[in-house]
Amino acid sequence: MTVYVDLHQTGWRVGRMKMCHMMADTEDELHAMADKIGVNRRHFQGWDKASCVHYDICLAKRALAVSFGAIEMDKYLRSTLYRKLRAERVQYLKDQQNGNQIPNSFKHPSGS
Repeated sequence: MTVYVDLHQTGWRVGRMKMCHMMADTEDELHAMADKIGVNRRHFQGWDKASCVHYDICLAKRALAVSFGAIEMDKYLRSTLYRKLRAERVQYLKDQQNGNQIPNSFKHPSGS
C-alpha cells in the first residue's frame, strides 16, 4: 500500500487544527488507510470536488498514517503524484468514452 501525507511543515490551519493532505496511488489504498486511521469517508475529496483525489486530515491522523507506513511527501513529490493521478484520470475518461474495459482500481466510488 502506497499512501502519502504532506510534510508536517506544509499544513494549513482550520480553526485551531493544523491540516494536511493524504493521497495514494489508488483510491482503494486511500480509502483503506482512511478506514485504518479512523477518517470518515464523508471527508473524501473526489474528482468532483478537487483536482486530485485526497483526504484533508489533521496532524493526529497524519501521525497515525505515518505509523502505518504512509510516506511523507514534499511539494515536489506531491506535484509528481498529482500529475500521475491526473494523467490516469484522463486516460480513464478516454477509455470510458471509447467503451474500453477499465480496471476497478481506476473507477471512482460513485461510478463516474
